[in-house]
Amino acid sequence: MNRIKTPLDFETIRKLKAGDQVSLSGVLFTGRDAAHKRLVDTYLAGQELPVDLRGQVIYYVGPCPAKPGKVIGSAGPTTSIRMDPYTPLLVRELGLRGMIGKGHRSQKVVDVIKEEGAIYFLTIGGAAALLAQRIKKAEVVAYPEFGPEAIYRLEVEDFPLIVGVDSDGRSAYDEGQSKYRLIHSVVGSGETLENRR
Repeated sequence: MNRIKTPLDFETIRKLKAGDQVSLSGVLFTGRDAAHKRLVDTYLAGQELPVDLRGQVIYYVGPCPAKPGKVIGSAGPTTSIRMDPYTPLLVRELGLRGMIGKGHRSQKVVDVIKEEGAIYFLTIGGAAALLAQRIKKAEVVAYPEFGPEAIYRLEVEDFPLIVGVDSDGRSAYDEGQSKYRLIHSVVGSGETLENRR
C-alpha cells in the first residue's frame, strides 16, 4: 500500500505504477462536466479561476446532501470519460496533477498524463457510503448554483485508490487484460505458468 498526500509532486507520481493500491490523505477538489466546462471557459476568457489547481487532484463526484451529523452524503465516482474534453487543458495549462474517477480514459487524456507527468486514479463505484466516511471536511468553494455539481474542497484521510493510468501512460485496465489473456492462453494450451516462464 502506497500512502501519499496532496498536493502531488512529480517524484511521488513517478513512483506509482498502474495497478498500485494507494491510500491518499489531504485536500481534493470535486468537479464534474459542468464545473469542468466552466473552468475551461473561464480560463479561455482570460478571467481569474476560483481555485488554484496546481499540484492538486480532482475527484469526479457529485456528492449527495449530508444527513444530520454527517460531513457529506454518499460520494461515489462519476464516469471519467465525460471529463475528457476538458482534461488536457486543465493538466497542461492549469497544473492539475491527479484525477479520481471510474472507467477508461481516452487516448488523448492518456497522452497528456504521460507528457505532463500526471496520474489517474480509480476508486470503487459501489462503495459511495464507505468513501464518504473517509471525507473529514467538505465545503463548496465555487459554482454553488450547480448544486451537487459545485466544486467542493474536501479533506480526506486514507482515501482508497488504485492507479488507473500512471505517468508512463500504462493503464491498469490494459495490464489486467494482458494478464488475463496470458492465463487464459496457458490454461487453454494445457501448459503451466511455470513452464511458460
